[in-house]
Amino acid sequence: MFPRAKALTSPLALAVLVLFPACGGDDSVESSADPGPSSTQPCPLPAPIEGRPVVVATTVAPITSIVANIAAGTDTMIEGIVPEGTNSHTYEPPPSVAAIVSDADVVFINGLVLEEPTKELALANKKDTGVICELGTTILPESDYVYDFSFPREGGKPNPHLWTNPPMAKAYAELVRDVLVAGDPDDASTYAANYEAFAARIDALDSALRESTATLEAEARQLLTYHDAYAYFAKEYGWTVIGAIQPSSFDEPTPKEIADLIDQVEQTGVRAIFGSEVFPSTILEQIGKETGVNYVDVLRDDDLIGEPGDPEHSWMGLMRFDYVTMIEALGGDASALRALDVSDVGPDTAVYPQ
Repeated sequence: MFPRAKALTSPLALAVLVLFPACGGDDSVESSADPGPSSTQPCPLPAPIEGRPVVVATTVAPITSIVANIAAGTDTMIEGIVPEGTNSHTYEPPPSVAAIVSDADVVFINGLVLEEPTKELALANKKDTGVICELGTTILPESDYVYDFSFPREGGKPNPHLWTNPPMAKAYAELVRDVLVAGDPDDASTYAANYEAFAARIDALDSALRESTATLEAEARQLLTYHDAYAYFAKEYGWTVIGAIQPSSFDEPTPKEIADLIDQVEQTGVRAIFGSEVFPSTILEQIGKETGVNYVDVLRDDDLIGEPGDPEHSWMGLMRFDYVTMIEALGGDASALRALDVSDVGPDTAVYPQ
């Protein structure tokens, strides 16, 4: 088992909320076909590999978990790069990662400009036959890019958090299957069977999430989060992303900024403010107390539950944890989600970095 590195995703300070209308068929988040990340071939297929296992490198833990589910029961070797609890947006891989990517036949990354330092290192060090597969960039048309609080249009980087939306995670899994089948055709039937089993679990999650969401009246489905990690989820399931509480610098927010934020929280009528287990914030706690709004500081974007080897240390476990937390904090019934089997479809043999 590997201890989790708990690094802050950015320095602690608070950006003032910006509010916008409801999600899902409205203008709460901006979608645009404007130029964003581009690649003529964001996920090339590897040539068949003979006489040895396929070697795979992955970036963030949810992607590692998805790949491990599709590869279960094969000899495919999977090693993660980005430690859980770190900021994947700014993570600077150490020189030791160069050795990992130089041995890899496939490097699975999220893309959509999420892990650029890691991508650059992989491009510089991958072997001639190695391929880099950008999952998000491949499955998401530019017309569906979302630009929002943490990812404004002028920054040129769309929101990359597709894996928090189950149907998009299912598309990731399908693409992983196709890539692994290309590299290891002898195990094609195993990859296919694993995908079908995993897809069935994602469908069960999707159904339970819709059932649990339905226990909340529409006006209660408002998200005020520490980071814009749930934009695609919100559009899919009819939630409203009110705004994001963005740590931006080590400077404390001014009294006026705090007062403005308190006013905005009161005006929206949100029932909970969602912080992160990685971002302890006395200021957010203070705002919750002054507004009478519950402050829940345990959400996580790409930090799996428990430790490697635990049944809930999986993408499914992470999704269930976050959405049970949200729904119950907002007054809903998450029983359908709690009843889910979130274990992997087979043994997770991936190596998760410290």
